[in-house]
Amino acid sequence: MSSPSSARAGLDRFAIGFDHRDRARLHALWDEVMDNEQWAEGPMTRRFEERWSTEHDGIGTVATASWSGAALAALSYAGVGPGDTVLCPSNTFMATPLAALHLGAQVAFVDCERDDLCLSAADLERAIAEHRPKAAIVVHIGGHLAFRIAEIAELCRAHDVFLLEDCAHAHGASWHGRRPGSWGDAGAYSFYATKTISTGEGGMLVSGDDDLLAYARAYRNYGKPDHQVAGINLRMSEFTAALGIVQTERLSEIVAGKNAAARAHLDPRHPGRLALPDGMISGLYKYIVFDPVERSTGKVYDNPCHRIMGHAVDLPNTDWVADHHWCVPLYYHPDAS
Repeated sequence: MSSPSSARAGLDRFAIGFDHRDRARLHALWDEVMDNEQWAEGPMTRRFEERWSTEHDGIGTVATASWSGAALAALSYAGVGPGDTVLCPSNTFMATPLAALHLGAQVAFVDCERDDLCLSAADLERAIAEHRPKAAIVVHIGGHLAFRIAEIAELCRAHDVFLLEDCAHAHGASWHGRRPGSWGDAGAYSFYATKTISTGEGGMLVSGDDDLLAYARAYRNYGKPDHQVAGINLRMSEFTAALGIVQTERLSEIVAGKNAAARAHLDPRHPGRLALPDGMISGLYKYIVFDPVERSTGKVYDNPCHRIMGHAVDLPNTDWVADHHWCVPLYYHPDAS
């Protein structure tokens, strides 16, 4: 049994989210891909989609080459294009606004809240009235869900605004058992190398809209078979999908392990941490605190998107968050949990 000090040291030690006990299983799946002689658009991708769906209450899934692939497919289905406005939080990674910009739309930035770092429902309501947007994006920051996700989704429904949930950080999160991506019209996950569930590169679109899912399957593959959808190559390889299967099988274990470690070793030392509402579980992609810490992995985002893009907008909470939060190292190691 690890001592408390050695367990804490394990939490601090960087690790990609792959359990090396799974090497043999992964190699067996890769052998299966090679035996099938189908390295893309094959059964392994479908198995990964089914596994992700099973872990997310049966929601429909479409695997893509990246988070951006999932987001582009969803926004394209919503009809986002030149002349349209997409509302977006500034407290996010540049991939979020770039998805709308690459479809020819313009982006209007919306403020966040200080308690969860996520989209402000009040400022979203103001922005909807001002911009009459085609779509809006809510970003689940740091591993938890936006605290006001239900209100945000209701606002978008009431004003006929397509809502995309950016779930890039939110693997394993839930609120009273409900998973990210199920409040909006669609959700987009990232499996980039640093994520809780990682395939190096990759993404997953989730939605309860069968028409949207069918559109996304065509969009990721040049619009095949009838080319009625103006898609591009956003396919996930079968080898990547195999890694996704193995990783997803560990999702609940990783989230439970990180939460147990956080409760035992980090919470007592960080009273100024981000506090979750009752019934919410964070996947703890980031352990966020509002007090400076001696050892930090930096911030979720140092520079908000409105600053990067030179938008002259007043987003006081976003600017405050950029200056007043830090991330404590927290990595999953099976031998330290």
